[in-house]
Amino acid sequence: MNIIISSIDYILNWSRANSLWPLTFATSCCGIEMMQTVASDNDIARFGSEVFRGSPRQADLLICAGTITYKMAPVLLMLYEQMPEPKYVIAMGACTCGGGMFAETSYSVVNGIDKIIPVDIYLPMCPPRPEALIDAIRKLQDKIKKESVLHRKEFVNAHTSALKENNKMLEVKGGA
Repeated sequence: MNIIISSIDYILNWSRANSLWPLTFATSCCGIEMMQTVASDNDIARFGSEVFRGSPRQADLLICAGTITYKMAPVLLMLYEQMPEPKYVIAMGACTCGGGMFAETSYSVVNGIDKIIPVDIYLPMCPPRPEALIDAIRKLQDKIKKESVLHRKEFVNAHTSALKENNKMLEVKGGA
C-alpha cells in the first residue's frame, strides 16, 4: 500500500511543481522585477509559471512582491484564503520579508508577511533580480516534489494558530 501512495504522491507533486500558476500581487518596486521575469530575457515559461492569474481562485502560488502595510494586510489574507489548496507563498523583497527600510521608521508597515500568512520561500533582496525569483521558483519546485500531502497539512496547521493571533493584532492595528 505504501508503494501506491508514494507513487501517487510523486506524480501529483511532479505535476504541481511544473505547473505553478502565480497570483499577480505586487505593491511596489519588486513588482517591476516580477514583471521582468515574464519577459523574453528571463522567460519564466520554461518553469511552467507563465500564467499569472488575476483571480486567487485560479492560482496556487502567491508571489508577494513589495511593501505590505497594515491596511493592506486584510486584503492579502483574504486573497490567500481564497486560493485553493495546496497553495504556496514566495515573499519577494526585503520589505515583504521583514519590513525592509521601513521596519524601524514606519508605523504602518508590517514587518514580514509571515505574521499574516505562512511563507514557503523567502527572497530578501532589495529589489530581487529576475534571476533570483526564478531561482526561488526552482527551489519551491524542489520542495513541492519532495513533500507529501500529509506534510503539507502539518506545515499549514503549524502556522494557523500563531497567524490567527497575529491577524487579530493586525485588525486592531490596521483599523486604528
